Amino acid sequence: MTTMTISKELLDELLSGVENADDLLGDKGLMKELKVRLMERMLGAELTAHLGYEPHGEPARQQSNRRNGATRKVLKGNDGAVPIDIPRDRDGSFEPELIRKGQTRIDGMDDKIIGLYAAGLSTRDIRAHLEEVYGLQVSADLISRATDAVLEEVSDWQNRALEPIYPIVFLDALRVKIRDAESRQVKNKAVYVALGVTPEGEREVLGLWIANTEGAKFWLSVMNNLRNRGVEDILIAVVDGLKGFPDAINAVFPETTVQTCIVHLVRHSLNFCGWKDRKNVAKDLKRIYQATDDVEAEKALADFEAEWGRKYPSIAPSWRRAWQEVIPFFAFPPAVRKIIYTTNAIESLNRVIRKTTKTRGSFPTDDAATKLIYLAIRNFEKAGRCVREWPLSDASIACR
Repeated sequence: MTTMTISKELLDELLSGVENADDLLGDKGLMKELKVRLMERMLGAELTAHLGYEPHGEPARQQSNRRNGATRKVLKGNDGAVPIDIPRDRDGSFEPELIRKGQTRIDGMDDKIIGLYAAGLSTRDIRAHLEEVYGLQVSADLISRATDAVLEEVSDWQNRALEPIYPIVFLDALRVKIRDAESRQVKNKAVYVALGVTPEGEREVLGLWIANTEGAKFWLSVMNNLRNRGVEDILIAVVDGLKGFPDAINAVFPETTVQTCIVHLVRHSLNFCGWKDRKNVAKDLKRIYQATDDVEAEKALADFEAEWGRKYPSIAPSWRRAWQEVIPFFAFPPAVRKIIYTTNAIESLNRVIRKTTKTRGSFPTDDAATKLIYLAIRNFEKAGRCVREWPLSDASIACR
């Protein structure tokens, strides 16, 4: 792009009538008028190129298509409402590139709307913000059309090809209030999220899916989706304690080690104890999952039961019921175990999603929820994708 220099004389001439900031930057100021005039000049140049003759000139004798005045169009932009005279031709074949047919917004207004939507603002809040800040009165339909453009991006993202191998994949489901299309009642629907860690140690959200309830049958369809998009193997799948979940994973990825999410298990355990004991109970539970091996872990569980079993008899049995999915990660080095049991990656993702969705009481449709959650995921991945202290050189990650 060529750098353009405006002469001092021209600037002096332009600013000769400017006496205050409003004369320069106001709704009827020089900057807005200059912007309109430059755009109209460029549109005129486009029409000249289209017709092949200059304004006030004569077209070729055999040419029937000519200039045909202009149509006033009011665009919405950073400066508020911007009236532009769009030149026309007689046969209607002129399609300007600067302002396309059907275009109603300029200056990245769509990006502003999407940014506000991603921050969790409702359609009503976005309308109020645009009117207060930019003096624009926009319809709810316009905002919906702008945010609906995200759905095409979501579709491409949801169907993109994935890596053939993921050393670790965290699988979780959150609850979001969405109005059901058939009953028109607001329901707590399950939002399924899969977060993978690549062999290079980068976090990657593999997809999101919405269903009426969380169940192993739907997780099976998620596994098939990952397989169809190119995933050949998952070394470790970290899951909650949902019944049938391990079978759903191993039906598609039979070699995958299924590991119960330690954070889920600890939280479930703390639900059984009083507030004053929570800190000490959590400290003693940590001795179980930070043990050097499964033998030491089982001894730590026995010690925990001896200490707390009489007061909180439900905690130790809940760990024993899930024991076969608790102990697999002891086969891996401490650096890998730490990534699994801290689950910082999936926890931080869930925190971003909850923070974004909590401002909305409920969503009118699945698509509305999908748009907002996808934008939250996009912001999450922009914040940094590398897993700290990723054991890249460890042979247990490179191969089974």
